[in-house]
Amino acid sequence: MHQPTIPTLTAADPELAALVEGEAKRQHDKIRLIASENYVSRAVLEATGTVLTNKYSEGYPGRRYYEGQQFVDPIETLAIERAKALFGADHANVQPYSGSPANLAAYLAFLRPGETVMGMSLPMGGHLTHGWPVSATGKWFSAVRYGVRADTGRVDLDEVRDLARKERPKVIFCGGTAVPRTIDFPAFAEIAREVDAVLVADIAHIAGLIAGGAHPSPVGHADVMTTTTHKTLRGPRGAMIMTTAEHASAIDKAVFPGLQGGPHNHTTAAIAVALKEASTEAFAAYAHQIVANAKALAEALTARGFDLVSGGTDNHLILIDLTGKKVAGKPAAQALDRAGIELNYNTVPFDPRKPFDPSGLRLGTAAITTRGLTETHMPQLAAWIDEAVAAADAPERLDRIAADIAALLDGFPMPGYTA
Repeated sequence: MHQPTIPTLTAADPELAALVEGEAKRQHDKIRLIASENYVSRAVLEATGTVLTNKYSEGYPGRRYYEGQQFVDPIETLAIERAKALFGADHANVQPYSGSPANLAAYLAFLRPGETVMGMSLPMGGHLTHGWPVSATGKWFSAVRYGVRADTGRVDLDEVRDLARKERPKVIFCGGTAVPRTIDFPAFAEIAREVDAVLVADIAHIAGLIAGGAHPSPVGHADVMTTTTHKTLRGPRGAMIMTTAEHASAIDKAVFPGLQGGPHNHTTAAIAVALKEASTEAFAAYAHQIVANAKALAEALTARGFDLVSGGTDNHLILIDLTGKKVAGKPAAQALDRAGIELNYNTVPFDPRKPFDPSGLRLGTAAITTRGLTETHMPQLAAWIDEAVAAADAPERLDRIAADIAALLDGFPMPGYTA
């Protein structure tokens, strides 16, 4: 049963309530390995469902365009101060609706249409909003892209420097959506200073690891940090931008009135709750356990003949190249989903296949770590992944794995659900 319970919703709209309950059970019964997903605490769930959703609050604390902000202003201020303290940033904006608008704010703050931005290529692990052609960021700006070395699967910073010197971008993005290795923020900062570019660190995937001390921080190196507030940070679906004092005003103006109107106050409150949770010693232990689980799973997968991009992981994320298994990513992901293992198919560097039918799988350990799984469970998880990928055409075997997984997970409580 969903927790908190939803009796009023059930009475008012039983059809929708049944779908919510079904999703809660699905999340409980499956090993969730999508690298951008997690479980929020019950406190975060409760904050997102409050009467704060009723209130409009265009502007910033103390400078609103609507009256009645006596409680909303302190809530947003609390979230801001907690973000600054947790990450050691000069300034924080907690209003962006999601990660993509947060990145768009950096463009609006520092670029004019047609000017040059440099980011990681999407097939190499970057994000759509780092200048990929199908995104507005690739259509409205002159985008140049760096990748990874074919022999190591890691960013070649000498190539990044050469490209930056040649193209002279005004903004450089580091970070991405499928980057399994530590981001060298000092090296990127040195390159950005050399070409007089603003360095934006997109830490959406690793924000929780940074908060917990399990990944180096870009503070002191990057001018701007953008992040979602879910993923490893284990908050609601929202975003933040943190900056040096120098760039605070430009970012705030880009978010409002540049890109959006009233913030979602229920989300802001839930972000404040998540940031408080992330400031604890328990969360720091959690962040380090995420990495320990990812490394153990990577080793177990390698032992079973899986080819991992860059040979392994330094964070929560693993990228598998299935070429050697002679199976494509999409059918493998679908088979794994039936087997009770949720992840996503993904392109891999230098992928010869199309994006909607790529060669890879992307997985992460943040959600299973929240459930309480440890390194001791990773060899069995790798065995299930191996068997499911090989048994894509054997539904009875996939169903048996799913039953075994559900039985295992019964012993690991899920925030937001009671069996």
